[in-house]
Amino acid sequence: DFSLDQKDRNFFKCSSGFPNISDRMNLYQEASLHLATKAILATCDEAQLKEITHLITVSCTGMSAPGLDLQVVRHFKLDPQIQRTSVNFMGCYAAIHGLKMADQICRADSNSKVLVVCVELCTLHFQPLNTIDYITSNMIFGDGAAACIVESEGKGLKMESFYSVLSFDGWEKMSWEISETGFLMRLSEAIPEIIAGKINKWVMDALTESKIELGDIQKWVMHPGGKKILDMAVKELPIERMDLESSYEVLRNYGNMSSATILFILKQIKGEVGENIFAMAFGPGLTMESFRLSVC
Repeated sequence: DFSLDQKDRNFFKCSSGFPNISDRMNLYQEASLHLATKAILATCDEAQLKEITHLITVSCTGMSAPGLDLQVVRHFKLDPQIQRTSVNFMGCYAAIHGLKMADQICRADSNSKVLVVCVELCTLHFQPLNTIDYITSNMIFGDGAAACIVESEGKGLKMESFYSVLSFDGWEKMSWEISETGFLMRLSEAIPEIIAGKINKWVMDALTESKIELGDIQKWVMHPGGKKILDMAVKELPIERMDLESSYEVLRNYGNMSSATILFILKQIKGEVGENIFAMAFGPGLTMESFRLSVC
């Protein structure tokens, strides 16, 4: 709900043509801190912010130096000795990568408190290209910001294990590149078919790595790269559509917000203490990042 003036609301109606990369990055700079601030304040209070030891910012839709991490530190007057990490340009699975880093930090030092912030302005990179790939990308992507705190103790969701795998079969089918006119997303309609041939093995390998059986998973979370991705998962995995209802709902209401999406879905998950959640996301590479959580 970032409020723009009339000129900015007509951002893609420039008389000189579509905005260039500088225009897009300037708007990202203006909007990203506002959205990050709202996400952070919805996650923690002032007292909790003073206890933050590490900050991880995640985005693939805007970059600069000083970047969002430093903007957040300055805006909230966080400890100038705070340890910072930026996860940039990794795509839709990047939040899981950020959470994995936060988990490792907390396991190494139980006194750590890590703030993870994802900000994605996907629609900032709208392109006027009349191809099925770009039309699809323009239709399904949305904007969003989300934040969470990772620490060693407390109630909520406990991260138990992580699993990542690469398959170069889809190398040219999913990409995210910087051009003079903005970031160019290639999202081939062949992606669901490529993943379909691998997803069952990938999930089973992830569960084996986590030392857990398929029947021990009560909740499922999948990043909704698009409706076809979710439909494919229901067809290929031994799950029902209702198992991914939170993923379908977030896609309906907000679109694919890249990295922020997985946190939106996890917020909706309601489970009993001891239940297991399996979450996964796909991105360029072709990469699958996944992790298992338990309700505590």
